[in-house]
Amino acid sequence: MSAFTSKIYRIIVPKLIRKKILAKKLRSSILDYYASLPESPDDELTAVLSYLQTNPIAVFPYHFQNQYDADAIEVFDDAEKGLRYVMLDGKKLYFKKRWSKKRIRHSFNELTKEQDPQSPHRYLTDRFKIEEGEILVDIGVAEGNFALGAVEKASRLILFETDKEWIEALNATFEPWKEKVLIINKFVSDITNATNTTLDDFLAPGEKISFLKIDVDGAESRLLNGCKRVLKEQKPLKLAICTYHKQDDEQDFKALLSRNGFETSHSNGFMLFYYDKKMKAPFLRRGLIRAVKQE
Repeated sequence: MSAFTSKIYRIIVPKLIRKKILAKKLRSSILDYYASLPESPDDELTAVLSYLQTNPIAVFPYHFQNQYDADAIEVFDDAEKGLRYVMLDGKKLYFKKRWSKKRIRHSFNELTKEQDPQSPHRYLTDRFKIEEGEILVDIGVAEGNFALGAVEKASRLILFETDKEWIEALNATFEPWKEKVLIINKFVSDITNATNTTLDDFLAPGEKISFLKIDVDGAESRLLNGCKRVLKEQKPLKLAICTYHKQDDEQDFKALLSRNGFETSHSNGFMLFYYDKKMKAPFLRRGLIRAVKQE
């Protein structure tokens, strides 16, 4: 072992061990907390607690994820574009140029888990879906898998992504539909400047949208503060917003959307977002809110 390798080993291995220890402690804390409650858990809680009895901590604490195999995913090379891609429902989904095939397999495997019919992170249902001719605004588009699934139905797509490395991949993915897809490299927040925009400022008064998907890694509340006019005036409007990044997001967002005339429901099941260092009891969080405002 070289001196450099030895140094890396001393840095990385303790971190991995520490992460495993913390995850094990969190698992015990969750099980102890729910065991201490006077009332019996309902069926949804029982499913999670049963999983944790015999499995390590997972963002999706359900057995459905065991059916996914990253090694079975085929990754293709596009020599002309210098990018790699996977096939999603017969369409090419491109990834960052520097990503290896192994990383792409892992990433796409996780994306597929997220949108499994049993996943608490699934955006759409048989009743809550994107209809023909709708105008989609996807904020936090990342790889673009959600938008790609809607691209043939939607009449227009406005895609916001802050990571510049994704922009090249997104342009490649949506090239066949570039006449109706607009890709914006900005944060959507509560201010407007060179790198940020509010949705109220971006959309002109009277400009129509019909489906709004939001997943911005914990900045959802700031985004909502910057689209007060949109939430108040747009109708009909469907909205899917992630609520698992922070402890109180589900309650706060539900109240805000209800005040603006939306009927709300949450996704089924729970997520364990253990990346949040502020995580505390009751630990389990709903993945997202689906909201609908009628004409």
